[in-house]
Amino acid sequence: MVVTKRSGRRVPFVPGKVIAGVMAACKARPVSDASIRMLADEVEALARASGPGLSTETIGRAVLDRLRCLDQVAYLRFASVYKGFDNAADFARELRLLEAAEVVAERRSDA
Repeated sequence: MVVTKRSGRRVPFVPGKVIAGVMAACKARPVSDASIRMLADEVEALARASGPGLSTETIGRAVLDRLRCLDQVAYLRFASVYKGFDNAADFARELRLLEAAEVVAERRSDA
């Protein structure tokens, strides 16, 4: 499996990189190693189902989607690196998006 980076460079998919990034985002958070491993396994399964090539954007979005449900602080930490936050306004914008997604999810569960 090959991953195309933003620069256009193609590199092998390394599941350990997903685990390392998620572990860094989850540092000092109440997230178990088993949850991190499950997240990484889900992302790897998605990557394999996507065919022989995929983008770092696809991987990053998959990680963010799963972190959103797992731990919101870890989600924001990962998003700050993945999306390249430059200032506090970037965090504020992402937090508003996270809160809006949470409201939508609550409405769906109430229906």
